[in-house]
Amino acid sequence: MTGNPFRKIRIILEMIKFEHTLFALPFALISMLVAAHSLHPHKAGFQIPPYQVIWILVAMVGARSAAMTFNRIADAKIDAENPRTASRAIPRGLVSTGAAWAFTIVSAALLVLAAYMLNPLAFALSPVALAAVLLYSYAKRFTSLSHLWLGLCLGIAPVGAWIAVTGKIGFPSMVLSAAVMLWTAGFDIIYSLQDLDFDRKAGLFSLPAKIGPARALLVSRLLHVCMLGLLVWFGMLTGLGKVYYIGIVHVTALLAFEQRMVSAKNLSRINAAFFTMNGMVSIAFLTFVVLDLLL
Repeated sequence: MTGNPFRKIRIILEMIKFEHTLFALPFALISMLVAAHSLHPHKAGFQIPPYQVIWILVAMVGARSAAMTFNRIADAKIDAENPRTASRAIPRGLVSTGAAWAFTIVSAALLVLAAYMLNPLAFALSPVALAAVLLYSYAKRFTSLSHLWLGLCLGIAPVGAWIAVTGKIGFPSMVLSAAVMLWTAGFDIIYSLQDLDFDRKAGLFSLPAKIGPARALLVSRLLHVCMLGLLVWFGMLTGLGKVYYIGIVHVTALLAFEQRMVSAKNLSRINAAFFTMNGMVSIAFLTFVVLDLLL
């Protein structure tokens, strides 16, 4: 890959769908805000030093960018054989493997640096988080539970944000992390439906490939129901108020609509269900949490 370095970076950001950082980021911010509130429950507003906010954002962006770029490297051969992904940047030669590796290393270094700047526990656990998000790229090669592994990767964010603010692992953040894990696994099952035939042909593991689309969609719905239960538990653990629970009702409606958009016989709206609805879920939920804390 030659030419303008800024163009190279733009192509890489497009390759890793940088805008999808939006999925997990709001949940990290929710954890950050609630953790800060737990430290200063009687003070108005959000008692968070600006440097913590900045380094949490850097850690989030670094972790996801490293994970997604490494995923494109690990899956380059598979992507080239899959008609849906053959147009991605590495199979097409728009991005060299070397450039992708450089971006991965820089992104991983940003995560570790941000963790170091936050506190000792965050720094000590940063290699664990990094290993989890990088090794996910190989999950589909040996387990149909790869959807849950992806969920765990996104679910690290709330725990990490809680550690960043408090310097310790809080049980409420683990509950929120579990909710994010189930939410992510649920929508990843939906997204993987479009590769069902290819996965079976290539010997890759996914839940739809193993149990069929109808049963896989049922599992997806059950995961989302359990996610809502965990959100209720998180609210109870942290003493959040009525506005928070109104937010859960709103999220329930969005997830119900997302599930109705896709069926075993109609996969035409998968992209809308995956990208649009899940972005709305995370942003809407963050909005209700902020309003609840302010009120």
